[in-house]
Amino acid sequence: MHRLDVTKRILVVDDRNDLLTLMRRVLEDEQYQVSILQEGRDAFERVKSLLPDLLILDLKLGDMSGQDILKQLKNDNITADIPVIVYTAAVLEADEVNTLIENNPQHYYGVHLIRKPFELDALLDKVETLLAGANHQR
Repeated sequence: MHRLDVTKRILVVDDRNDLLTLMRRVLEDEQYQVSILQEGRDAFERVKSLLPDLLILDLKLGDMSGQDILKQLKNDNITADIPVIVYTAAVLEADEVNTLIENNPQHYYGVHLIRKPFELDALLDKVETLLAGANHQR
């Protein structure tokens, strides 16, 4: 894999510590700079202050809906262009997010849904694709 000299920054938000730890290790092995957050309520402010190159967001957080965080991010000029990978095992939530994207593809541009369980390789492929695309847009 060919990386640019600039290390890409990724923020991962999930309420499960075991998944956060695993994702951090896997992403850091790929030479990404990874920040993690275990609570949804601080996610919007954290994204706004960090301005990561990519956000990976669980839709089903213990303290708030990942969907609400996604809407906040897309409604803010500062964070609207940050690519987001959202994931969930909940079929209803996945369908709701798919509908959001389909009904307003321009507003939700750069949002990609992955259904759990997913292979880590599939996630890494999506991360690499989105970050390569972000190089051309920013």
